[in-house]
Amino acid sequence: MKTVALIPARYDSQRFPGKLLKDLAGKSVILRTYEAAVSSGLFSEVYVITDHTGIYDEITQNGGKAKMSQSAYPTGTDRIAAFAQQIDADIFINIQGDEPFINQEALQDLIDTFEADTYEVIDIASLMIRMDNKADFLNPNNVKVVTDTDNFAMYFSRAPIPYSRDHIFEKAYKHIGVYAFRKEVLEEIAQLPQTGLEQIEKLENLRFLQYGFMIKMLETNTVNFGIDTEEDLKKAIEFIQNNKM
Repeated sequence: MKTVALIPARYDSQRFPGKLLKDLAGKSVILRTYEAAVSSGLFSEVYVITDHTGIYDEITQNGGKAKMSQSAYPTGTDRIAAFAQQIDADIFINIQGDEPFINQEALQDLIDTFEADTYEVIDIASLMIRMDNKADFLNPNNVKVVTDTDNFAMYFSRAPIPYSRDHIFEKAYKHIGVYAFRKEVLEEIAQLPQTGLEQIEKLENLRFLQYGFMIKMLETNTVNFGIDTEEDLKKAIEFIQNNKM
């Protein structure tokens, strides 16, 4: 199957404006994310899809591929879906522009999910990682996911789920903002209006669930930093420095 990575990159983040162009130990956040996707060697093509000339220039002037889009898209999924219609591919991987530490193993797992004959019921695949810190669990910037017994997503929330009535911090998973879509599924989702839950929680994956798409969640143990806040950026810089990346 032909697999293409698309990185939606909106400049005006509500929580951390301009974060994709912030310096992350010598390179911008968006450039590190793009280079991580390319260096995985898993994709026929990798594109950044953006509404901002600064982001476009940052990628193209460093030898990368970027496309300009209009600004009026409600989510990153809607942004990449408009461009995906122009590309001949079977699977599209949506890598958030603020996920510079996504690695080859996790991306390969997503692709393998669709290549296995036993997964013909899967519409979308995504990643989750075990949370072992209560403060992270309670943080609304960390999106949590609960799954059924076959690891299909049941719900995503910024709230601490599953909620423990006995106030005991137990098994919980953080959602990592990387999705793999069948092309026809991505195109269909882009035609669907946003749902009430999506608008309340500001989570596009709730639209996927409410319209009945099956989202396979794959557990990863890979250390991951999404850059949602200035504090996240500081942690990411320390991680790079400590690991000499």
